Amino acid sequence: METDAILIEGARKRYGDKHALDGLDLAVKRGTVQGLLGPNGAGKTTTVRILATLLRHDEGRVTVAGFDVREQAREVRRRIGLLGQHAALDEELSGRQNLEMFGRLHHLGARGAGLRADELLERFGLADTGPKAVRAYSGGMRRRLDLAASLITDPEVLFLDEPTTGLDPRGRAEVWDSVRSLVGGGTTVLLTTQYLEEADRLADRIAVVDRGRVVADGTPDELKSRAGRDRVDVVVRDGARLDEALRVLPFAPGEAEVDRDRRRISAPVRDRMAALAETVRALEEAGIEAEDVALRRPTLDEVFLRLTGARDGNREEKTEVAA
Repeated sequence: METDAILIEGARKRYGDKHALDGLDLAVKRGTVQGLLGPNGAGKTTTVRILATLLRHDEGRVTVAGFDVREQAREVRRRIGLLGQHAALDEELSGRQNLEMFGRLHHLGARGAGLRADELLERFGLADTGPKAVRAYSGGMRRRLDLAASLITDPEVLFLDEPTTGLDPRGRAEVWDSVRSLVGGGTTVLLTTQYLEEADRLADRIAVVDRGRVVADGTPDELKSRAGRDRVDVVVRDGARLDEALRVLPFAPGEAEVDRDRRRISAPVRDRMAALAETVRALEEAGIEAEDVALRRPTLDEVFLRLTGARDGNREEKTEVAA
């Protein structure tokens, strides 16, 4: 058995003179969650549509569960599930009726569709609401039902295309819990999302896509390390003592950044715990009161903006670098 549930090699897709995909490469191991991040128009949804056999690529090799998506599309479809950006539910039907309908469409038969519907309602914590019309469901409940519908055939590979767009924090957390349980059962998940926190929490690996290519691929921690070292942030209570604090703090010359409006000093460090202890000790010995002292790791937001050129217009904070 191949170890890669998804393999993309040199995939290209053109619309006229525009490249939606321009030599995209990606390998996803079985039983993992692969995050796919990128700005709008980077090629994420195009990639999912090609993998789900809804769109044909122009060049390159693309396989899912060991089958070529172009030459063996029927075999691919038997092994995948897809949760798109918009719910595919009939709001007049109950949750159970929706799942039964999907089961019948997949040729499970009346009895098989009913049994599968009951199993999935129980699995996603919807058993008590199964008889209710979907129009009465909350956003999180609808999304969980939609996710359940994508699992009617118990797919090996599941594509989640921005599954929590528009949900409140509670709804997102409900979907996240459901995804974790799926992966625990061996399902491979490809997740596209605009929520960097979502990718950070769910994904084993993250690929950053920009202009139709993967520009970075690694674990969340590996990608964060590309945005720089850990930092220590110090906010002094008295802004008049900011320069004095800068002189006594154990930061390398020229590496500290000073934000005078926020009374904050920030600097990269190598040994995070030792640097934190030395910082607190230096402030105490100098009698400088700190409002806050904190360790901060680079975030996926910083990785995303650095790798994609911040085309969506981020505003940098006003800082100065201390010599």
